[in-house]
Amino acid sequence: MQSPHESLREDAYVGPLIDEHGVLELDTADDMFERLVVSILRQQVSMASAAATRKRLFESVEVTPEGVLAADPETLRDAGLSRQKTRYVRNVAEAFREEYSKAYFEDLGDDEVVSKLTSITGVGEWTANMQLLFSLGRPDVFPVGDLGVRKGMETLFGEMTREEMVAEAERWAPYRSYATLYLWRIEEDIAESVAEVIGE
Repeated sequence: MQSPHESLREDAYVGPLIDEHGVLELDTADDMFERLVVSILRQQVSMASAAATRKRLFESVEVTPEGVLAADPETLRDAGLSRQKTRYVRNVAEAFREEYSKAYFEDLGDDEVVSKLTSITGVGEWTANMQLLFSLGRPDVFPVGDLGVRKGMETLFGEMTREEMVAEAERWAPYRSYATLYLWRIEEDIAESVAEVIGE
């Protein structure tokens, strides 16, 4: 069976991107809770703002479910989290303290992972898809809700609806996650933003 990159090299659109950027791999996190917290920090703010908040948060509290729940909410607010994000991070901490872990999700299908994660208030589909990619390393995820993915698709194929993008991305199955890595590299500012999202 071909590797993801061998398969995608044969594609007229992604093949040249592999030649340009080399072999990109799904860099998965050992700590799924920490990765989720970073994704929440990145929601709807600039890259610089998220990076500053992340630095202050990691300096002021132990970023574990127990550490976040033990911290005074004002400590989280002082680190730069809004009231809403403080609530979201604590919601995730409660879910991971009580039941969830990376090992819990590893045996679940992609749709079930998304369903369970998005049942936590504050975790949307985009954040759940980032966990499929960068916590669990699932090979066939196409996060069409991501702005960078849509920009990359339009650079390659022209203006499209989300439905058309999903249909076009079928060409890359069962390795749509790897194609996504290359879509993000088409524009440098997108690549930098993604690096911050996944904690590089």
